[in-house]
Amino acid sequence: MHWIDPDHLPEVKGTVDLFLVNKHGEADGFLMTDGCEVHVPPHLSPRLLRDVRPGSEVRVRGVRPRATRMISAVAIDTAKGRLLDEGPDKRPGDHEFEPAEHAPMAVQGIVRQPIHGPKGETRGAVLEDGRIIRLPPHEAERLADLFVAGRKIAAKGEGATTSFGTVIEAKEIGPSADTLKAVKPKHGPDHKKPKHGPDHKKPKHHEKRDCGHHT
Repeated sequence: MHWIDPDHLPEVKGTVDLFLVNKHGEADGFLMTDGCEVHVPPHLSPRLLRDVRPGSEVRVRGVRPRATRMISAVAIDTAKGRLLDEGPDKRPGDHEFEPAEHAPMAVQGIVRQPIHGPKGETRGAVLEDGRIIRLPPHEAERLADLFVAGRKIAAKGEGATTSFGTVIEAKEIGPSADTLKAVKPKHGPDHKKPKHGPDHKKPKHHEKRDCGHHT
């Protein structure tokens, strides 16, 4: 969103609680202590990790997806200066990133809250112990009922542990280790396209609360 002037966007402020980790082992956002989710473009991961820590006070300007308690950051003001999304390859150091090593992993625990992509689409969940379960968007939406705060969840797949968080890209998922079901590929045998244009189902409506403190 490098074409947007961040000073004309809503601003929220708060304290960073934990980083969100994508399947590549990059920090692509964080949660604030009040539960507000902030999505950050992955190309800003090195600078985010350099300038921000759990406990850091930040001000975020960005875009709010509908019906989701999150903000897609365009600019983040920190004690060390402003992190501005100017697009990939716009600033030296944006891509100083070494992919995390992945290995088979199994996790189970209690959902703290769901997490989302930049447009508010469901992508998985953060567990109460801080570990993150992610799914491809098409399956995350289908299995969104698993990502309700307080529910038990288990998953197996390819995981990575970094200095700032642990993530697993689930290949199997369910309410417990005994009830795991395979995650379907996007164009698997059960994938059917509608015969007469897109499926215009009404979106689910979720309770929405504002993030952080407005200024």
